[in-house]
Amino acid sequence: PPDLSWRPAANAQHAYRIQVATTPDLLTHNTPDLWDSGQVTAPHSTSVPYAGKPLAAAQRAHWRVRVWDEHGEPSAWSATATWETGLPTAADWAGARWVTAPEWAPPATDAHDPERALPLLARDFELPRPVVKARLYATALGLYVPTLNGRPIAAAVLEPANTAYDKRLLYTTYDVTHALTPGPNTLGCLLAGGLAHVPDVPGRYQKLRVDYGLPRLLALLRVEHDDGSVTTIGTDEQWRTAPGPVTVSDWFGGEDHDARREHPGWDAPGADLTGWQPVVTAPASDAQLSAIAHPPVEAVDELTPTTITQPQPGIYVADFGTNIAGRPELRVTGPADTTVTLRPAELLHDDGTVNQRFTGRPCYDAYTLKGAATPETWQPQTVYHGFRYVQIEGLPHPADHDTVRAHVLRAANHPAGGFSCSDELLSAVHRITDRAVQSNMYSLLTDCPHREKLGWLEQAHLVFPAVANNYDVAAYFRKLVRDMADAQTDTGLVPSIAPEYKVFEDKFRDDPNWGGAIILTPWQLYRTYGDTATLRTHYPHMRRYLDHLASRADGDGLLTHGLGDWMAFDMTTPKAVTATFGYGRAAAALSRIAAVLGDTDGERTYAALAERLRRAFHDAFFDPAGHTYATGSQAADALAFDLGAVPEAERDAVLAHLVDSVRAAGDHVTVGEIALPSLLRVLSAYGRDDVVYDLVSRTDSPSYGYQVVHGATALTERWDGPTRGSSQNHLMLGAIEEWFYGSLAGIGQAADSVAFARIVIRPTPVGDLSHADAWYDTPRGRVRSSWQRSADGGFTLDVTVPPGAPARIELPLPDGGRAIHEAAPGTRRFTAPA
Repeated sequence: PPDLSWRPAANAQHAYRIQVATTPDLLTHNTPDLWDSGQVTAPHSTSVPYAGKPLAAAQRAHWRVRVWDEHGEPSAWSATATWETGLPTAADWAGARWVTAPEWAPPATDAHDPERALPLLARDFELPRPVVKARLYATALGLYVPTLNGRPIAAAVLEPANTAYDKRLLYTTYDVTHALTPGPNTLGCLLAGGLAHVPDVPGRYQKLRVDYGLPRLLALLRVEHDDGSVTTIGTDEQWRTAPGPVTVSDWFGGEDHDARREHPGWDAPGADLTGWQPVVTAPASDAQLSAIAHPPVEAVDELTPTTITQPQPGIYVADFGTNIAGRPELRVTGPADTTVTLRPAELLHDDGTVNQRFTGRPCYDAYTLKGAATPETWQPQTVYHGFRYVQIEGLPHPADHDTVRAHVLRAANHPAGGFSCSDELLSAVHRITDRAVQSNMYSLLTDCPHREKLGWLEQAHLVFPAVANNYDVAAYFRKLVRDMADAQTDTGLVPSIAPEYKVFEDKFRDDPNWGGAIILTPWQLYRTYGDTATLRTHYPHMRRYLDHLASRADGDGLLTHGLGDWMAFDMTTPKAVTATFGYGRAAAALSRIAAVLGDTDGERTYAALAERLRRAFHDAFFDPAGHTYATGSQAADALAFDLGAVPEAERDAVLAHLVDSVRAAGDHVTVGEIALPSLLRVLSAYGRDDVVYDLVSRTDSPSYGYQVVHGATALTERWDGPTRGSSQNHLMLGAIEEWFYGSLAGIGQAADSVAFARIVIRPTPVGDLSHADAWYDTPRGRVRSSWQRSADGGFTLDVTVPPGAPARIELPLPDGGRAIHEAAPGTRRFTAPA
């Protein structure tokens, strides 16, 4: 059953009442037949579980809510909203069988065969009466591209979402009511391997081979008519198939499309399917079928080239001006049999041709023309790439700005925040970080959109604020957590990538700062969105993972394995420091989760473990003479603080050592991705935002600014990425977003607040910044913090507080103190004198 949420429109909520019915009329007449919660005294308006009658498959529920304020005054009823159930049991899929093309059916080999093009599947059918409601439920082992009556069904692409295909397959529900007509109709589908079946393709880049089985399709169309009758069309032997125009589909290496092999009108009524064969049934998957519950990947933007160059005769390079993840689109006219090749890349060689050294080579898409009189427009359908440049080869005419375009793809999570400030460098750092978030926000939160496309888990919690401050990812991250749980082994290990498409060696597979995402990410979801369902569902997985870490700890509880502070400049930080930090942080979070779930024994047990690990960390690594930890690295001190291992009597001295180490490094960070969030949090929490500002304002290496001034348009994998190479589109160093929103603009919530029930706005003007502005859509509505400093030092703060979320305003004063104000919902202005 779903969790229900709403936003109070005015005053603070004291109580609520929910009604759910099978029709809107029942709600209008105040006779809900599914659930009436009655008046419930509670202030929360997020993640309220549905507790009504069980719903049938494919059933729509209509609901509304009203609230009472602290004076006992009721609101009007909300507008009616709806949700609809999917097909939760195997019986609900009756009439649909797994099917594929005969040449793809087992025991067909997975070796690449240029004559075995990707199959097209089609089904003609008649509808006897007008349509009232129609839903198509579809999934595939691999990837499918559905059409209905010759047109795309939805904006979603690259369906289904990537999962552990042997354990879980996601199906999508499409509303196709208005795409059907009485009389003849046709369902069509292109099948591809996607990431479920990555064969060995000679001459193409390949990060890894994956084989969960050859592509197959499962689909069910359910149509309700105006007389109450129902027509059901499932995948079965009545479907027809033929090889299509896509001759190569390599998830990492690109797609080939031969337009001469196209079947015009194949997916529309009246098509000539002479020579098409019946499909064959394929073995049913043992994986659990689950409905997709997060936004799919869609095209969100289209770019035209900023420049087109010709570095060599007949070779053109289009520069789109920014590094993206998506697909190129070709528009070309020419003779049949002409093949045009598109090579995506992030960098250029000195001679102006594309450089794929750091993204996997060779990677290319190829289109063979059919020789039409009008321009042929094409983009790959079964792959995507990370790129800024596209090299075009084989054109029958010179390239121009209409020859190629770029479609930006990402998971269609709704924008939820924005940031800007008076310093263009800092604003640029925000922009390149956001671009990296977008480029890696696919059905997995990937490390990069080209070379690997894998879900490395440390990013899920270390840079959670970089993603969640800018996009509504409440549903998206629930999917990522379920992937982690599906990847968990029998011993409790959560591997460093999920789904685990490749089993890496021990240190790349088992690190507490990667696997700990199974605990830390659900906790972040709870704090941000009030999501208790994810905590409850995955609490057993969390406990098993902590048991796994305990099995690897020494007698004091210390861990010594893993990857250390990945990508650090200072490599002296012992792995025991980073590993034990990850262990202790996970234990502390699990204690808090146990408290939320009412497990008092678990709360005490994990709190005691967290405290024991803090003491063991301090005892093992503290250097009393130097007032530092381990080797004295920035990472060691920052992690000690963030773990809570620094005794109160030592905090000033250790903080001074940490600040001195940043200053001694020329206001540069020497940490890697594990310690970076801790470093920024600790400096800000202890009042040293001036140090953060100084390090984020640097433009020499290593720094964010170095990337900006050297031309990065997305955050790079390494601090000196634009000049060193490697990936030019990584989000793992994106922790600075937490400081932009939470410290510079000052948007946050009280330490014991959940889902922004009690907002805190505590801006920190630093350096020579004259203004900063940020907004964030909390579960209760939009909060905004916008401040300006005048030339004489006067300070003005404009805030917007959403309904039902009282806010504490901590206004900075000239003497360094803070003036505390309580702000009711609405827009307010606060001023401090020069």
